Amino acid sequence: MPSLKDLKNRISSVKSTRKITKAMQMVAAAKLRRAQDAAEQARPYTERFNAVMAGLASAAAGSATAPKLLSGTGSDQVYLLVVMTAERGLCGGFNANIAKLAKQHATQLIAAGKTVKILTVGKKGRDSLRRDFGNLFVAHIDLSAVKRMGYADAQGVARDVLTRFDAGEFDVATMFYSQFQSVISQIPTAQQIIPAKFEGDDNAEAMLYDYEPSEEAILADLLPRGVATAIFAALLENGASEQGARMSAMDNATRNAGDMIDKLTIEYNRSRQAVITNELIEIISGAEAL
Repeated sequence: MPSLKDLKNRISSVKSTRKITKAMQMVAAAKLRRAQDAAEQARPYTERFNAVMAGLASAAAGSATAPKLLSGTGSDQVYLLVVMTAERGLCGGFNANIAKLAKQHATQLIAAGKTVKILTVGKKGRDSLRRDFGNLFVAHIDLSAVKRMGYADAQGVARDVLTRFDAGEFDVATMFYSQFQSVISQIPTAQQIIPAKFEGDDNAEAMLYDYEPSEEAILADLLPRGVATAIFAALLENGASEQGARMSAMDNATRNAGDMIDKLTIEYNRSRQAVITNELIEIISGAEAL
């Protein structure tokens, strides 16, 4: 049974931990507001961009002059997995869920006889995947110094991916990130970015617009931007998801610390009462002996 001093020290330690988790929860809540606004403001642009690109892609589909970013290399043997996670932990299952989805995807591809390469963005994803797939790593992009995610950061990631594609290092690229729904809900998502796939009403876009120059020429210019746009949107969604997950995790940690403090306080009081009772018994026994 722990002594009164041990219980008192433990209560003090848990109280200090609760102060830290509460402070982290408040910081995450402040950051979440900005990150959520950024992610939500990017969604209309991304959706409209994808709709226009869907119309262009539909018009250029099957053309012999279609850009390689749209038509692909003609093979699907080599896959590049772009796994985007956080640089820091203490955010519940946010990083683990993205890594788990990427691991499942990699395992399925390897079982199908495909060649898999992994590019990580975020230290936590790299650390999680390194244990099982360290031999498949081709690069890591460090964004730990970035305080607020910008389009230039996404362009840097896109530039690396596009350079590798132009060099013939892979045939298909898929990125993994977490889509923000709410503070308690973030959805791990896999999205193919090369060859490009766009969701939208293809027929509506094709009917509304006539393009000059040709669709192929416009696509050749816009497709690299489309990759950067998709990566930027994913980074923003990740940023909001990370802060939401951290806020929720720190709130749970604070509540658990409070419950632990209550239990330890009860145990401390009982032990203290037992000590006092024993001392009284000893005093009374000594007095009776006299």
